[in-house]
Amino acid sequence: MTQERVILVGVETERNYSTFASSMNELKSLTKTANGEVIFSLIQKRPQVDRQTVIGKGKLAELQQLVDAHEADLVIFNHELTPRQSQLIGEELGAPVIDRVQLILDIFAMRARSKEGKLQVELAQLDYLLPRLIGQGKNMSRLGGGIGTRGPGETKLETDRRHIRNRITIIKRELKEVAAHRDRTRQKRRDSQVFQIGLIGYTNAGKSTILNLLTSADTYEQDQLFATLDPLTKRWRLPEGLEVTVTDTVGFIQELPTQLIDAFHSTLEESQNMDLLLHVVDAGSHDRQQQEKTVLALMEELSLTQVPVLTIYNKADRIDPEQFVPTLFPNVLISAKSSKGKEQLIQAIKMELMQIMQPYQTVLAANEGKRLSRLKRETLLLTNDFDEEDQTYHLKGFALPGSAGIYPTIEE
Repeated sequence: MTQERVILVGVETERNYSTFASSMNELKSLTKTANGEVIFSLIQKRPQVDRQTVIGKGKLAELQQLVDAHEADLVIFNHELTPRQSQLIGEELGAPVIDRVQLILDIFAMRARSKEGKLQVELAQLDYLLPRLIGQGKNMSRLGGGIGTRGPGETKLETDRRHIRNRITIIKRELKEVAAHRDRTRQKRRDSQVFQIGLIGYTNAGKSTILNLLTSADTYEQDQLFATLDPLTKRWRLPEGLEVTVTDTVGFIQELPTQLIDAFHSTLEESQNMDLLLHVVDAGSHDRQQQEKTVLALMEELSLTQVPVLTIYNKADRIDPEQFVPTLFPNVLISAKSSKGKEQLIQAIKMELMQIMQPYQTVLAANEGKRLSRLKRETLLLTNDFDEEDQTYHLKGFALPGSAGIYPTIEE
């Protein structure tokens, strides 16, 4: 697949100067993920973006010369363009123009695997494109061929708005059914008293790597933005025997398009029902603290602040551990690529489990093997001593709060 030649455009303003550099670097990575080759980055400083053309007339003329000189296939703006801006800039440049939102939606369209993932991406794209149908004529010819064109095809967009609105209604209905099914599955897990762990974090922090490390899930694990899109839940058995579920989620990103927050609410809502969240952070990232802030802000937006969180500082192999200063607590610093990392991670998770669960101790008769194996599977059993004289098992461990009714032998 041939790479498209792309020019990036960004405006540093009084509002975005603190995150501007990292945002432009991210745009570069996003373009690479979408199979584009960045041949030039045009950067401008101004108090605020120009209301008509984002960069102003003079800079737009310069951009037009750059497009010709570099034979660019596409121009990507690091700002969400209004339908009018998009039309004006496109006409002036005589080249296809998309914005950061469209680029992210495009990558999501590439990554979606499940029926729900595909529906959610299509919904987000249609929501985004509906007000932008006027003046799309020139861009229509690119549909199905290049960055910003994946997802709903030509026929869906060239027909009138009513068709798109109908399609949006149908998708929303289908997503409701999928969400109801997910709710039933979630309720089953709840009823069975399974401890649920959720992975969250900035995109490309290593969530899928950690899921694979714990569960051998063999998920798609790549040094790319948005490598995982569809939530994946796997069972994981701790060395002591306790069975829990671990769910991977889509990565967060600065200025996540609002269309995507809405479309992926059901996916991210999965995290609200977790007993413990593992917040994975790339310890070696230059923008680590900014990425942490982004995730914490989105967690607040999704009402996740009530769930206990363990921060996993990943990729310790890329930094000097002696110089590392963590900002979030409780935490553990590991390299998911090392065997030692797995041990450290399991220990840290166990410590958190003991904070969340309630301690118990109980005595079982020698013939209560079934009950013993259930306690091993459903509680964190730390000591299991057999008394030869009494022919009894003396057990100590931790169970989910309110478990006394489920395990009559437990004394809380």
